[in-house]
Amino acid sequence: MAPLSAQPSVAAALRERRLEGLRRTYEQEIVAMARRTMRVVPYVLAASREERGADHELITDHVRAMGWQVSRATFWDGGQAPPVAERAGFGDAFRYAMQGFAHGIVAISRAAITTDDKTYEHVLDELRAHGVFLTFLPVDDD
Repeated sequence: MAPLSAQPSVAAALRERRLEGLRRTYEQEIVAMARRTMRVVPYVLAASREERGADHELITDHVRAMGWQVSRATFWDGGQAPPVAERAGFGDAFRYAMQGFAHGIVAISRAAITTDDKTYEHVLDELRAHGVFLTFLPVDDD
């Protein structure tokens, strides 16, 4: 039997796997229902203008490699961001996509959205309820 100190990390890994599966399922559902070329809107959480520009470029390159379109609009929040529900940039990206201008929101990683599992699941469910998915750049496992 694993020591008690190891059990929380196992539980966290299981939660992370479940949430990633949920995110991917929602993305696949929305992509399958799309009747036009996939269009996504970038969302960046960055401390500086340089970081924001670099992240946007990475997102744009990834999206184009997928064969999707990148919206002309881009949304961001800077610095030490408040909870995701209080971020103007993320809220604007969500409303933009919800109005039909994009099928999804692309961020560098989950950490740009939230590290709280309950909040993250709520964000995923809320986006899906409006026909919008959330996706990230692939993780390099080198």
